[in-house]
Amino acid sequence: MLTVREIMTKAVVVIRSSATVQDASLLMRAKQLRSLIVEKTETIPYGIVTEKDIVFKVIARRDNPDLVNVCDIMQQPCFSIAADATVPEAAQFLADKGIHRAPVIENDELLGIISVTDILRKGQPDVAPRDELAQRIQAALQQARIIDDEEAQMRQDCDLAWQIFEEMHQDSQVAR
Repeated sequence: MLTVREIMTKAVVVIRSSATVQDASLLMRAKQLRSLIVEKTETIPYGIVTEKDIVFKVIARRDNPDLVNVCDIMQQPCFSIAADATVPEAAQFLADKGIHRAPVIENDELLGIISVTDILRKGQPDVAPRDELAQRIQAALQQARIIDDEEAQMRQDCDLAWQIFEEMHQDSQVAR
């Protein structure tokens, strides 16, 4: 039977707890993610911040995302799952907790993240693509995601540069 270790997403995007919600939003948009793992510190275990946290705990309250830190809205400690859990156990765990994703942690080390999407896409090894065309479409989709991710990173860099420019411009206007 498949385990979480075999189907989890290994590339996990991590953010500092001291980062602003604006930083988290920009990173999520650039990486096309719905959540970020908040790094572990000596005193704080891993946390997680989701788009839902940002919407409900910041935007809906009309707080300024530049003035709220990730540590103020993150779920911490977050629910985590063992790498050796089976796929059905992982699915049940997510359902029981009412969550869509959880970090995979072993020996206090972040190994990856498991999501409902991982379970749906990779959780049934016996279901292979029906034909060569399906395999080629899947490969093309993966390549498109890579290209889109590179373009999103470039957009994020441009957005951040523009934000810095505007702040510097405002500062120079105030100084006059």
